Amino acid sequence: MSTEEIQGVIAVDKPSGVTSHDIVNKMRRLYGTKKIGHTGTLDPMATGVLVVLIGRAAKASEYLLSDGKIYDATLRLGITSTTEDTQGEILTECNDIPCESDVLRAIESFKGDIMQTPPMYSALKVNGQKLVDLARRGIQIQREQRQITIYGIQGKRITDREYSMTVSCSKGTYIRTLCADIGARLKCGAVMSSLRRIKSGAFTLDNCYTVQDIEEMTLQERIDALLPTEQVFSEYPVYKPSGFFLRLCRDGQQLYQSKIKTDFPLDSYVRLYDEDGFFALGQVQTFEEGSAIKPVKVFKLK
Repeated sequence: MSTEEIQGVIAVDKPSGVTSHDIVNKMRRLYGTKKIGHTGTLDPMATGVLVVLIGRAAKASEYLLSDGKIYDATLRLGITSTTEDTQGEILTECNDIPCESDVLRAIESFKGDIMQTPPMYSALKVNGQKLVDLARRGIQIQREQRQITIYGIQGKRITDREYSMTVSCSKGTYIRTLCADIGARLKCGAVMSSLRRIKSGAFTLDNCYTVQDIEEMTLQERIDALLPTEQVFSEYPVYKPSGFFLRLCRDGQQLYQSKIKTDFPLDSYVRLYDEDGFFALGQVQTFEEGSAIKPVKVFKLK
């Protein structure tokens, strides 16, 4: 197999002190392909699950809309910083630390749909520029609040000033900002002092390889370690067109649900299979003749 034909997914346990982009560059070299992507940036200080997409699988990243994540984080009370974590410049300090019950109550109050303002020190782009690049030049700009969902959040006291938290959340959640918002609610300030992503979509730490693991593999072993592209879409239902409908699908044509006897919700995604397995991702859209599954990204060519 040539490196141009390699495609699949590998979960990396990102170490602290490197960027997600550093990991992508290393995988690009190890797999010998320029087509590399990932499913969610981790800060340099953060560790844990970074899902890397190799070859044609890199096209999957834009469709991982509901890629929920779970984190283990440490909340440090009594300070605020420019970066909302312990690596930034300290802005304020407070010795009036709330009691354990108040802290736990505040942490748990963030469960549900909440509004969050993305931090300046983030990879989010506004008008083509990364916020972090602006922040490093001392430029602050207005950011629009976004709705995120905290599916579950649990806190546990370590010391009076430090609490561990396990957070299950939607894509787009900034745990640093969550820590800062908890500190603001408690009126003593808070920052994030550690972060480890323990789950991203269908991938957990149990699925992960370290960078050293991958470096020590032969190229064939690295290829064998790749999971199928469809793994990143495991939460989506499967539809297997055949005959005439498969040919329509192959030509990029929509499949009307009234004709194929399905009832998938509008805007939902569907994994499309042929006799050889997963070949494309479809999305349910509305057309003149009704609801239909439209192939939106092909991952395997005939």
